[in-house]
Amino acid sequence: MYPPSFERDVRPLFRDRDIISMQDFGGFDLSSYEDVKQHAPNILARLEDKSMPCDQPWPDEKIALFRDWMSNGFPA
Repeated sequence: MYPPSFERDVRPLFRDRDIISMQDFGGFDLSSYEDVKQHAPNILARLEDKSMPCDQPWPDEKIALFRDWMSNGFPA
């Protein structure tokens, strides 16, 4: 199996409402590979403490996928 990539695996995890919310309040774009890569440690921390997304925390499987993407060097 291939390591997770941003376009195939990580980008689809973010809903349109998440993207808009982070553009408005976080100042970065969850649909942008470069922005997510740059903010990945902070995004992961928020996912793990269940404060992101604010309406419904991700299940552990999605958080593990995001963490795996990071640990594999952020494949695009």
